[in-house]
Amino acid sequence: AIILGDSGVGKTSLMHQYVRGTFSTQYKATIGADFMKKDVDLGDGRIADVSCWDTAGQERFQSLGVAFYRGADCCILCFDVTNPRSFENLDSWRDEFLIQVGPRDPESFPFVVVGNKIDMEGKRAVSQKRAMEWCASKGNIPYFETSAKKDINVENAFRTVVKNAMDQETEADIYNDFPDPIRIDADDQESQGCAC
Repeated sequence: AIILGDSGVGKTSLMHQYVRGTFSTQYKATIGADFMKKDVDLGDGRIADVSCWDTAGQERFQSLGVAFYRGADCCILCFDVTNPRSFENLDSWRDEFLIQVGPRDPESFPFVVVGNKIDMEGKRAVSQKRAMEWCASKGNIPYFETSAKKDINVENAFRTVVKNAMDQETEADIYNDFPDPIRIDADDQESQGCAC
């Protein structure tokens, strides 16, 4: 899973809360990308070994993070509910990710959108309705409102995107399990020549 969004929206805090169950009030910009691992029991007999990649939101560091996009099986698009510009930039984050990754079916790629910092409700500038309408317009991307600080909905957001990625992988594996067909046609026999 890779986490994308503007600088300061709480990507690092979300990852630390999800993997370690911790929150720090100290802010330090991510340079390039950072990652953590966690085993996730999906509750249906499957255990997922999840690598969470936290990327730089600051523009001057973003080119360093792009190198990590291609290995992502799922993506969390994150914005700050108190910062409308961070919400407006979701289009750019999503579009750039899809350009870099080039998935076979961009419309069904497993995204989740997270509106973080709901603990600052008095400063909210992006309504839940507005965010949900954006998600609906992009193919019904699941939407979660979270607080990394208060540990609200963080687990649910990550679990959903990981489960959706695993479900897609399972579907792809069904088609990959069939062996390549054996071709028997006249052209192949003629090209082999006579062994006499």
